Amino acid sequence: MRFKALKMSRWFSATLFCVWCALTGIAFADPPLTTGCADCHGVDGLAAENLDAPVIAGMPAVHIEEAIYAYRDGARQCRYEPLMCETVKHTSDERIADLADHYAGQPRDSSKETFDTELAAKGEAIHKKLCIQCHVPPDDPEVADKLGIPLHGQRGVYLRYALTSYTDGRRENLLDAMSQKLDQLEPGGIEALVNYYASY
Repeated sequence: MRFKALKMSRWFSATLFCVWCALTGIAFADPPLTTGCADCHGVDGLAAENLDAPVIAGMPAVHIEEAIYAYRDGARQCRYEPLMCETVKHTSDERIADLADHYAGQPRDSSKETFDTELAAKGEAIHKKLCIQCHVPPDDPEVADKLGIPLHGQRGVYLRYALTSYTDGRRENLLDAMSQKLDQLEPGGIEALVNYYASY
């Protein structure tokens, strides 16, 4: 009986508090939009605090949405960073759209990484030969219509991991065209591309 009375007392106190908040206009603030994403990608999408995370600032919203849906629905596996799949597991469609719009609106800056000018020049030639049809700079007027995401200014550690994972089979290619292009890379090609995109 005493436990029941205590339970009722707590319920009454909680109800009274909610009514008081409503009458006084006090509201609990919603968590920031980027909660769960900013730890790795930063609020600005430049991933300055996590060098392993990809830069997503300035990426077209449609590409960001596709990526989040792929992680959320299991089409893309989180072999490298399981936290990504856990973070977006219960993300609503509306929040995905809001996140995509937010990060798409952030300016893509240089990754500020050092790069080898000779390798960057080789990477530029490779890019023009194999990559330019799908991957253009984030400020290109047609970036949203391209099949691939903008790689210019992308973090070297992540880009090196992603390209190597595609070539050794740890990551499945979403498009056959990607496999065909990667098959044409000569030894050192990945490092050349990494240096070229870092030179943005």
